[in-house]
Amino acid sequence: MKNTFTNFEEYFLLFPEEVQVKLELLRKTIHAQNADLEEYIGYQMPAFRYKKKPLVYFAAYKNHIGFYPASDGIKYFEKDFIERKYKFSKGAVQFPLNEDLPLDLVERMVKFRLDEAENKES
Repeated sequence: MKNTFTNFEEYFLLFPEEVQVKLELLRKTIHAQNADLEEYIGYQMPAFRYKKKPLVYFAAYKNHIGFYPASDGIKYFEKDFIERKYKFSKGAVQFPLNEDLPLDLVERMVKFRLDEAENKES
């Protein structure tokens, strides 16, 4: 996909309405974890920064939404992914479009990444 979008709204419009709803829900869930999160487009995906450092990315695909909480985030939540039968790699987890988003898990992953960011500064 060529990067012809400059913000989340433009990115979301590239997808069918039911996917847009999921993307917006994911966006709101992430924002709710910290008021200081900044939106941006990184690697042609919606992304969030915290204190000017990348925090998480996400992207929609034909059959899933990819969520990218960095490799430590994947390692830490691997048991959750296995238990919920999500496909994952060393840097991403896939949430099937035909299922509800695991917002509880997303919240935990974002909080984990925020804790990491805070601890790296100490």
